[in-house]
Amino acid sequence: MNATLESSTHSAAALPSTGGRAHQRPRSERLASQGVRFSKRKARMRGLALAVLPPLFGLALLVLAWHIIALRNPGIPTPRVTWDEALRLFSDPFYRKGPNDQGIGWNILASLKRVAVGFGMAAAAGIPLGFLIGRFKFLAGMFNPVISLLKPVSPLAWLPIGLLVFKAADPAAIWSIFICSIWPMIINTAAGVRRVPQDYMNVARVLNLSEWKVFTKILLPSVLPYMLTGVRLAIGTAWLVIVAAEMLTGGVGIGFWVWDEWNNLNVPHIIVAIGVIGVVGLVLEQALVALARSFTYEETGS
Repeated sequence: MNATLESSTHSAAALPSTGGRAHQRPRSERLASQGVRFSKRKARMRGLALAVLPPLFGLALLVLAWHIIALRNPGIPTPRVTWDEALRLFSDPFYRKGPNDQGIGWNILASLKRVAVGFGMAAAAGIPLGFLIGRFKFLAGMFNPVISLLKPVSPLAWLPIGLLVFKAADPAAIWSIFICSIWPMIINTAAGVRRVPQDYMNVARVLNLSEWKVFTKILLPSVLPYMLTGVRLAIGTAWLVIVAAEMLTGGVGIGFWVWDEWNNLNVPHIIVAIGVIGVVGLVLEQALVALARSFTYEETGS
């Protein structure tokens, strides 16, 4: 009985204090929730800073090194001089004053056109061949030695063969792009087919699926990330090769434009072209990286 009275006494004594703190609990929860939001905002700002500041510092360091070298070597233009020339070039990038005197915009488009044709032909031939090599051991044994033999050959070594066969500079440049772009797509696609889980193929065999069903329902979804990796590597190689090929073949193109500016000893234009080549290559690669990420499936924890 006494224990019951003491318990009720303690409960009655606790009630006023609880009632006195009833207005403080929502305030503490509100402060805690605000603290959580602040920490998330701080984390987002930190992530943004880590994503933006390092590239800016890297570019600033590059420009500083360039400026120091330009001050010690009068033949190299300073960043300010090159920037002024870039503004002048891009104020009218699509002028035409003759077949060999066109704006930098037309030269970039001409190079991109050659890359698109050669790269498209390589994809049309290389991706199906990669599927066949990865799917059938006989074809893998037949083509693997040929690929291992030809893949290390420099793409520019194929340019004379293209000139000999096609008798024209433009198809020869496209041929060089084709021959250098096809290997990454064949190799990565075949590697993706070989890494398809054997359980999937066993199920397809039990269900007696046709080869077309195996391709569309099993191989293609599984191999797509590998295939897009090969495409990304190939586009970078193709853009690299077209600049060198155009220097040798002439005509309209960013590579020929660089060589023509060198003959005119216009070094600021050469540096501008180097920057343009880098930016275009970066845009092409990042576009394909984004495409590959959209088709890449990652396992998530439950």
